[in-house]
Amino acid sequence: MITHPSYTVEPWCLRETELNLDVLAQSESVFALSNGHVGWRGNLDEGEPHGLPGAYLNGVYERHPLPYAEAGYGYPESGETAINVTDGKVVRLLVDDHPCDLRYGQLLAHERVLDFRSGVLSRTARWATPGGRTVRITSRRLVSFTQRAVAAVMYEVEPVDGPATVAVQSELVANEPLPHTEGDPRVAAATESPLTAEENFAQDTRLRLVHRTERSALRVGAAADHLIEGPDGTRWTAQCEPDVSRLTVTADLAPGQRLRLVKFVAYGWSGQRSLPAVHDQVDGAVAAAVSAGWEGLVAQQRAYLDEFWAGADVEVEGDAQIQQAVRFALFHVLQAAARGEERAIPAKGLTGTGYDGHSFWDTESYVLPVLTYTAPQTVAPVLRWRHGTLPAAQERARQLGLAGATFPWRTINGAECSAYWPAGTAAFHVNADIAMAAVRYVMVSGDEEFERGEGLELLVETARLWRSLGHHDAEGVFHIDGVTGPDEYSAIARDNLYTNLMARQNLLAAAETATRHPDRAEELDVDDEETAAWRDAASRMAMPYDEGLGVHEQSAGFTRFQHWDFDETPPENYPLLLHYPYFDLYRKQVVKQADVVLAMMECPNAFTDQEKARNFAYYEALTVRDSSLSACCQAALAAETGHLRLAYAYLSEAALMDLEDLEHNTRDGLHIASLAGTWIALVIGFGGMRRHIGEEGHPDRLGFAPRLPEALSRVAFTVTVRGSRLKVDIGPANARYALEEGDPLEVLHHGEPMTLTAGTPRDRPVPPVPARPEPQQPRGRRPVGLPGGEEPGGAPPEQ
Repeated sequence: MITHPSYTVEPWCLRETELNLDVLAQSESVFALSNGHVGWRGNLDEGEPHGLPGAYLNGVYERHPLPYAEAGYGYPESGETAINVTDGKVVRLLVDDHPCDLRYGQLLAHERVLDFRSGVLSRTARWATPGGRTVRITSRRLVSFTQRAVAAVMYEVEPVDGPATVAVQSELVANEPLPHTEGDPRVAAATESPLTAEENFAQDTRLRLVHRTERSALRVGAAADHLIEGPDGTRWTAQCEPDVSRLTVTADLAPGQRLRLVKFVAYGWSGQRSLPAVHDQVDGAVAAAVSAGWEGLVAQQRAYLDEFWAGADVEVEGDAQIQQAVRFALFHVLQAAARGEERAIPAKGLTGTGYDGHSFWDTESYVLPVLTYTAPQTVAPVLRWRHGTLPAAQERARQLGLAGATFPWRTINGAECSAYWPAGTAAFHVNADIAMAAVRYVMVSGDEEFERGEGLELLVETARLWRSLGHHDAEGVFHIDGVTGPDEYSAIARDNLYTNLMARQNLLAAAETATRHPDRAEELDVDDEETAAWRDAASRMAMPYDEGLGVHEQSAGFTRFQHWDFDETPPENYPLLLHYPYFDLYRKQVVKQADVVLAMMECPNAFTDQEKARNFAYYEALTVRDSSLSACCQAALAAETGHLRLAYAYLSEAALMDLEDLEHNTRDGLHIASLAGTWIALVIGFGGMRRHIGEEGHPDRLGFAPRLPEALSRVAFTVTVRGSRLKVDIGPANARYALEEGDPLEVLHHGEPMTLTAGTPRDRPVPPVPARPEPQQPRGRRPVGLPGGEEPGGAPPEQ
């Protein structure tokens, strides 16, 4: 969409200069507003036309059965699907009895702007009714970062060329009809009219609806109140039905007169609280919003974002699209998590129901690294959500005959929802991803209370899983067999390198943290014998390596598999999983998404520079990127191994995944992990930021190895480490490190230690790039922007 003629490239906003119904559903995703608790898609105020109407509450879902043609022990019995809750953003308009539907009459002008600094979506339009009367419509919308349950709309209408009688209908509406999809009929059944009415109310300017889901038994409440400004004679009435509560405001307007409606909406939900409790909760929240007023909410929103951008902004010079894209990405990553408060971060955030609203390992491996360094206050609540699902993970481990905890591959409420066990149950690496996200958070934040509490328990239970899942062979080598790594075109493998390396870090971190907190370890029944077993397994962990090729194997024996025939694979047959059986994919050398490459990014100390270069070149020739999770990792390792032009191409692909709708499914919601990958490509890639594990008795440190591609003249970013705010400013030949606030901080610049103090910037030269042959990609899978690469909108990858 960023190259769509209706969209402009600007550094601090996304602007649509005219309404195009051909990208309406995509625009609803990119213009979505959320705070991690409440989500509103960017639908037009009047409700129609729409691509996919959507209002979401994080954690609200409905269950549906997962029947199987053949039963099997351990198969999940039910799935969870996020549902469309009560929509509070609808404000319908009638002008001289003509409903405002922009498909009719004449749309003379239309503009929408999502401002990343104010957090407000603004809209202006001039519309002529079929009867010939022209009106000007202005609206502004926000979902509050400071008042967790609150969203608000300011809506104004003004006649332009003569008097008009207008009616504005502000609604709370449940069970909105959704477009028919070709998806799973079980899911469609669960999401069609999922809410059962319990209470409806409309009096004066106040509205309320309370509903309950049938299977998941969640109670959902929504309330609204309004401020009305209009000429003398303006009047209103309120009415309600089980699924609709409506306020209708009418006024006779002359040119120059306006009818202004400010709508405050509040949400609440619970699986335990009574109807009166939810009723009172939403009434109280909407009263607080009215007390703040529209301007007060806007001011609070701006202040919140000012603080966020001070510690999170990434400045890019040389590519205006990337500058816009990284701020768009950071804004939406923040929206996905800011006020989630012990709920998951879904793969699509709260921008759509793609992937059924499930949370995957993407959260811990892609999204949380960004938030840990830019908005650390949002991270502990997500990890506490994972900790809250620990009983279910422990029960799942017992069901599988394992110790510790087995966290789900995809879930909303902690239950495994993947019906395909080779890619779901067998992808045990999610457990180490969660554990290492906790380690990263503690390292960066210094949150000892979390480390002693939820953090240690997560580490202990995941370490117990690895010790029971793996085994020592006759020579004492520790193997983990029958698992699926990040590359979902390989499954049930022996010694997946990424899994083994992440498990090794998990085991060591559990042992070290238990040693630091012996009293808590004792409470968790951890003794010296168990920590010794963890250390022993870690020290003897298998690392598959092909001596003949001089590369690490993705899993044991992978490099002896037959190579996929890329020359005979036509472009229209990507993604491969939609055109070839998994049986064929699993036994060939073809990689869906970064696996060994991701291992090198996550465990940099496990490889030499030469090994990284050889591994990257080898797997680059096999990786088809049928996943939105791949490009940013390939960007990071391409930059580290000196392939800066290639890294820049992968940065562009990650950054434009939704703005260019590269997967052709942005209509279902944004790819939050790929958006986070824009920051990963810039900061971990061109900034070269890595965590360097300290020797025993010495703390971990951040290291930087900055280098820029020719296309970029400057990249600057800020990270926060234990309260110290560090800005790194990179040019073609020089990097400046400035500690803006906080205690002295020791970092590495291309391996050289350096102590930074506030107010004393340090400049360091950027060394030249090592000369290496450019690695090749599979035929037809070169990234966007490279000669021979896909054009935007080419063959779509998949999650």
